[in-house]
Amino acid sequence: MDKLFPSVEDAIKDIPDGAVVGFPGFFTCGNPVYLVKALAKSKVKDLTIVVMQLGVGNEEINDLLAHGQVKKAICNYPFYRSVSRKSLFETLLRENKIECELYPMGTFVEKMRAAGSGIPAFYTPTGVGTYVSEGKETRVLNGKEYLLEYALPLDYAFIHAWKADHLGNVVFHKTARNYNPDMAKAARITIVEAENVVETGEIDPDMIHLPSIYVKRVVKVDRPRINVTIEASVPSSN
Repeated sequence: MDKLFPSVEDAIKDIPDGAVVGFPGFFTCGNPVYLVKALAKSKVKDLTIVVMQLGVGNEEINDLLAHGQVKKAICNYPFYRSVSRKSLFETLLRENKIECELYPMGTFVEKMRAAGSGIPAFYTPTGVGTYVSEGKETRVLNGKEYLLEYALPLDYAFIHAWKADHLGNVVFHKTARNYNPDMAKAARITIVEAENVVETGEIDPDMIHLPSIYVKRVVKVDRPRINVTIEASVPSSN
């Protein structure tokens, strides 16, 4: 089965209004830049996006926000650390133009790992007694209080890979792996943008980080070039 698509536009063209779409990546590392940019050029709207940070190190997310395509964000790191700067997401949130669900990073990733493993919910001590525990069920286990958190399944996941084959087996490059595999497994349809696409069978099976069973589509892209400054990190396709 050949899962290679001719372009990022073709790979995302059937995403409907109201979809839940996940974008992994840790600031500038492992972001699906090309797929996000293609989505921002589409007319899809009312999206729920699942992404660690909101336009802080992954500025391509701001294109979705600026076009009014996002209804809700489920995230871990929504704002700049400095009170002297405001992100576009923070401005929209304070103006009640967008919704936000905030989770500690470990809980955020575990919600997707649980979804990919068929686990509907789990207990965690993280967040007990804080803002994130408001309205949530708690339980004392072995003398310690835990929060009940639910799995987070996705409609689509956009994944950035160093290498993939035509069948959809994927290899990540070092820390660019981050939580790409967990998000890929949580999604109904996983779309991979890969810097290198090789023939099926060319990747050593022992080197595969994400098996093809979790991948529905693959598209070849150039290696992103990231210009990192003190003020911002600006992804470029040049």
